[in-house]
Amino acid sequence: MSQVHLVVPCYRESARIGTFLPDLCALMDSLGGITVQVVEDGSGPEEQAKMRALITRWRGEYACLQETLLLPENLGKGGAIYASWSQAAESVEWLGFVDADGACPASEVKRLIQMTRSGEHGSQALFASRVKMLGRDVRRLLKRHLLGRVYATLVSELLNIPIYDSQCGLKVVSKKAYVGIADCLTIQGFAFDVELLVKLLDSHCRVIEVPIDWQEIPGGKVRLVHDAIAMAKDVWSIRQHRRQES
Repeated sequence: MSQVHLVVPCYRESARIGTFLPDLCALMDSLGGITVQVVEDGSGPEEQAKMRALITRWRGEYACLQETLLLPENLGKGGAIYASWSQAAESVEWLGFVDADGACPASEVKRLIQMTRSGEHGSQALFASRVKMLGRDVRRLLKRHLLGRVYATLVSELLNIPIYDSQCGLKVVSKKAYVGIADCLTIQGFAFDVELLVKLLDSHCRVIEVPIDWQEIPGGKVRLVHDAIAMAKDVWSIRQHRRQES
């Protein structure tokens, strides 16, 4: 049974994580061979103290849950995930992350991990995708759906990558594949997974999109217009760097 290290990146999430993390940890314990680490991404002393207290309590209930990784400053979602991935045990074969809000249900995390372990798809990375197909249930605000489609089209056209959804907050990547590209990853903000995807594909890794059930959760930290502009700039930067390397 392959070992999996799963990261839950958090920025001021202590008030929301309690509706998701216990369910996630219970399912991961049932699978076995999985470590779960919450990374608190520089939210400040008060918020980090709250998160540490929650995790300390839950660690007594769930074997998979590791001690919280407290970052002294805010690195961004990608930076928080990579900080934990880089510390994964040598025995770990797969690295993953899932958003703390529970928009991606714990049952879908379990399903993706089972897919990696089965090996039936022969992939080196599984990217969850919010697409209504194969009986999947996706519930999303219209304005966020439309903005997401614009961004996905931008990614596909500028980078010549036929992907439907690069931004869904659930991904599992082979540790071997990640180690091979880790030194080339420079983006730590919300567009980090676009760069991750590009580097995986350019290193000839097989990446598969997996449609999942997904539901919008209120209270997210993404600022639609501001963050969309920043992400678009990052995509353009990725395109320019890619051209220079080709």
